[in-house]
Amino acid sequence: MNIKDFMIADVITAKKNMSIKELLELLVTNRIGGVPVVDKENNLLGMISDGDVIRYLQPKGRTVYDMYALVLVSEQEDLIHKLGYAIDHKLEKVMSTKDIFTVHPDDKIENALAIFSKYGFKKIPVVNDDSKVIGVVSRGDIIRYISTTLISKTEEQ
Repeated sequence: MNIKDFMIADVITAKKNMSIKELLELLVTNRIGGVPVVDKENNLLGMISDGDVIRYLQPKGRTVYDMYALVLVSEQEDLIHKLGYAIDHKLEKVMSTKDIFTVHPDDKIENALAIFSKYGFKKIPVVNDDSKVIGVVSRGDIIRYISTTLISKTEEQ
């Protein structure tokens, strides 16, 4: 089975100049956890996920001042403050640009399985021969394929 047989071809993408707020609206509206970031020609620039946003919003470490501030300000107010500060930041500050793996539509399912199992990604962009994003494959797509196709064949025997 090839990637093109079960990839999502109606891919939702983001642009690097989108704000975190626009990304969150995109993710929530479409009930997805991440998207490829592309340029005007649909070339892959990076990936962005809900996990990237969460890691961006989480303070790196606490100083003595931070600990004192936590006594004065609730955690919720601290998060609201951080959101207010970061919500307009552009995706290019947050998106992953290194160690981005892709698959080709003619690749076998095993290529995607190997990437998912080794790196723990949730989605892999599918690119054509011109390196344009033409789809995505998610862990859920693989599981649905295994469930509906492979298990059904096993039960028929």
